[in-house]
Amino acid sequence: MSNDWKSGIAVFLVALPLCLGIALASGAPLMAGLIAGIVGGLLVSLLSGSELSVSGPAAGLTIIVAQAISSLGSFNGFLVAVILAGIIQIILGLLKLGKISGFFPSSVIRGMLVAIGVVIILKQIPHALGDDLDFIGEFEFDQSADGKNTFSEILASIAEFKLGAIIISFAGLVLLFVWTTLGKTINLLNALPASLFVVLMGVLLNFLFGLYFPSLYLGDSKDHMVNLPIFSDIGAIATSIVTPDWSFIVNPKIWQTAFTLAIVASLESLLSLEATDSLDPLKRISSPDRELLAQGIGNVTSGLIGGLPITSVIVRSSTNIYAGGKTRMSGFMHGLLLLVAILLLPLYLNKIPLACLASILLYTGYKLAHPDQFKKIIKEGWKQYVPFFVTIVVVVSVDLLWGIFVGTTVGLVFVIITNYSAVFTVFINGNEVLIKFQKDVTFLHKMAIQEALRKIPEGSEVYIDISKVHFIDHDVNELINDFLSTAKARGIEADLKKK
Repeated sequence: MSNDWKSGIAVFLVALPLCLGIALASGAPLMAGLIAGIVGGLLVSLLSGSELSVSGPAAGLTIIVAQAISSLGSFNGFLVAVILAGIIQIILGLLKLGKISGFFPSSVIRGMLVAIGVVIILKQIPHALGDDLDFIGEFEFDQSADGKNTFSEILASIAEFKLGAIIISFAGLVLLFVWTTLGKTINLLNALPASLFVVLMGVLLNFLFGLYFPSLYLGDSKDHMVNLPIFSDIGAIATSIVTPDWSFIVNPKIWQTAFTLAIVASLESLLSLEATDSLDPLKRISSPDRELLAQGIGNVTSGLIGGLPITSVIVRSSTNIYAGGKTRMSGFMHGLLLLVAILLLPLYLNKIPLACLASILLYTGYKLAHPDQFKKIIKEGWKQYVPFFVTIVVVVSVDLLWGIFVGTTVGLVFVIITNYSAVFTVFINGNEVLIKFQKDVTFLHKMAIQEALRKIPEGSEVYIDISKVHFIDHDVNELINDFLSTAKARGIEADLKKK
C-alpha cells in the first residue's frame, strides 16, 4: 500500500530509541534491543495474525528480564530462556489457546488504549523538557532506577528544564498538528511522512543552536540524543552478537524464567492484538492463534542471535495506524530501517535529539487518549465506563498488566451480573450462511461469534437472525455491527433480521 512506507518510517523513528532504552533498562547489551526490533519487523510482521501489529522488545518485560539476567549472572544463559519461551508460545498457538484474548471486555481494551496514551504523555513530558535520564520507553509508575515516580519526575524536569529541548519538542508538536490539519486539503502532505520532517527539523534546530545559540544547544552526547552503538565495520557488528549458553538449560531458574516470559509476553501480545484490531479503520479480525505462533517463532529467532524477548507492542502498533499504515509491509519496513540504521547510519542518527522523538510520541499519546474517547464511553452507561476508568487508573498508577487484570476482573463482574447464558447456531447451505440467535447473547460468547464471523469465506451470503433475542451484550453488538459495515469489502453480502 502507498502509505506503508511512510508509516514504516514513523514506527522506525519511535522504535529506535525504544529498542535502545529497553535494552539499557533490562541490563542487556544495546545490540540485544536492536536485534529484537529487527526480528520483530523483518520476521514477526510477515508471520503475524494482524496486518497492523508491530512487534519488538517490550517495556512491560524489562523488570522480568533485568531480574532474570541478574539472578542468572549471564546474558548468554538468559538467551536460553528466551528460546524456550518462544517454543512454549508456539505450543500455545498450536493448541489454539490464543482465543483467550476474546474474554477481555472491550471497555477494558479501550481503557488500556487510553491509559497507554495518558502514560505516554506523562512519560514523554520530561524528555520534551530535556530530562533524558530515564529511557524513552519507560512505562512503570515507580521508577526503580532513580527512586522517582511518574509525577515526581515531571516536577523535577520542570525545575531543571532545557529551553533548547522545549523549543524542539514544541516545534515538532506544532508541525504534526498543522500537518494533519493541512493534510485534509493538501493531498501531497498525506503522501509524505510527517514524523521524518519532525526529526529533520529537530536536527536542524539543534545544529543552528550550536552555531548561533550555544546556551540552547543539546550537544552531541548520549544524554540528549539517540545513542546507537558505532561499529568500525560489519565484522565488528558480527563479533558483538552473543549466542546462547546451552549449559544453562539444566538450571531450574531458566525454566522458571522461560514460563514467566512465555505467559507474560503472550498475554501482552494478545491484548495488543485486540487493541490494534479496535483501532484498525478497516475493522479486520486478526487470528490470535497465528499471532502466538508468530511471536513464538520470533522469540526463538531473537534468542538464537542474541536478542531480547519480543511481544506485539501497542505503542508501535498505534503509531503505525495513526501514520496511515494499511498492511504488514509497514512493520516490515520499520525492521528493514532498523537493520540499515545499524549497518550504515549510526553517525547520522546519533544527531537526532530525543526531544523531537518525544513530540512524535506525545502526538501518538494524544490520539490514543483523545477526549472523544471519554465522551463516547460515558454515553454508553456506567457498566461500560466503570471498568474503563478502573483500567486507566491502575495502568497509570501501577503498570499495564495490573491494569488489565483489575479492569478485566471488574468488567467480568458486570458481565456476570448482567447476563449468564446465550446460544447461537450457524447453518450453512452452499454459499448461504444463517447465524441464528435463540436466546440472550452475553460477552462470554464473544470469542465464538468472532471466530464464526472470521471464518466466513468470500462470496458468502450471510443472514444474521436476532429476532428472538431480548438482550445482546455491548461487545457482541459492536462485533456484529463491525462485521456488517465491512462485509461488502470482504466480498460478503450480509443482512440482519431484527424483531
